[in-house]
Amino acid sequence: MSVLMIEAFCGGSHKQLLDLLQEEIEGCSVFTLTAKKWHWRARTAALYFTQTVPPSDNYRVLFTSSVLNLAELVALRPDLAKLKKVLYFHENQLVYPVRKSQERDFQYGYNQVISCLVADVVVFNSAFNMESFLTGIGPFMKLIPDHRPKDLEKLIRPKCRVLYFPIRFPDVTRFLPAHKLCQTPQMTGVQDIDDGEGLDGLIALQKYKHDNELMRNSSSVLEPHPAEKQEGLSSPSESLEELKHIKKSEGTSAYHGGEDKEHLAFNLCSRLSCNSEENYNVASQYKPLHIVWPHRWLEAVHCGCHPLCPKALVYPEIFPEMYLYATAQQLFKKLQNFCKRPDLIRRKPVEVNLARFSWVVLRGKFRSLLAAEAKEDL
Repeated sequence: MSVLMIEAFCGGSHKQLLDLLQEEIEGCSVFTLTAKKWHWRARTAALYFTQTVPPSDNYRVLFTSSVLNLAELVALRPDLAKLKKVLYFHENQLVYPVRKSQERDFQYGYNQVISCLVADVVVFNSAFNMESFLTGIGPFMKLIPDHRPKDLEKLIRPKCRVLYFPIRFPDVTRFLPAHKLCQTPQMTGVQDIDDGEGLDGLIALQKYKHDNELMRNSSSVLEPHPAEKQEGLSSPSESLEELKHIKKSEGTSAYHGGEDKEHLAFNLCSRLSCNSEENYNVASQYKPLHIVWPHRWLEAVHCGCHPLCPKALVYPEIFPEMYLYATAQQLFKKLQNFCKRPDLIRRKPVEVNLARFSWVVLRGKFRSLLAAEAKEDL
């Protein structure tokens, strides 16, 4: 088992990521603590894992989240210090909100800073998460009364990279109303086909849409969709075959050429969409608007929700300007208009690039991250 995975707080998104990686990555040895008493996990988990993780000559990579005090662990276990240490930030304690009645506990943020100093690779789930942490180190260290450490951001930043949290998007078509069935969010872009894994993801996403199309038209499989009769559009099966043909041509100039790659991306964008106007149910414009506060936005949009998010934190990184509001008054006006005319958002497909967060696209990057060789002294 070459990958040692340690999670001090195995619940929520922490558990979701660990379960996915354990299932998809071969050679994993996993050690966890339950998602209880978060503060105590951050304080004492390193000592616990020091005693419970057995020594092994097979370990090459150590993967853990920033809840664990990595510096304490590798100090107490020199054998683990030799591994390639990957630290994943679901959130960071330099900007994580605290209750107004409480002061921010310096120790938790400090633990994350020194964990970054001993890690070989520091991975964040968003650019906002990374930048807010790195730029917050300087002001945070000024809380120390004297003898403050210097230039920590410069030491840590070269190790950092952004790798979005991977999602397995389920097939939700049987739960969607008729007017949502043809509103396919943008699932591709030029940056998503930079490597073979990205193209594999596009093939999987196209096949996913093709299968859904067959299910929706099971009574008349041989009859093409009205949108497919339009000039210049081919059937989903033809698009799938084209993708497979491109996959076979990897390494050729037609695949790696910038112009051809850009053309491919935009061509796929058009083929992965359909004419929602033709399938829009006029009666749906009179149905009431349902408003939800989903904890998982990335899944909410996939399930057909129209996003409306604050123009702050990580949201501008994910959603285009049209889905953001800057003030409470703007939020009120948008909701008021939507409630008066629900069809305004029901008729329009959501234009959010979900492919960036799809496991089929991110799989290769995570595998590369965890398949790296250990240090030479091993």
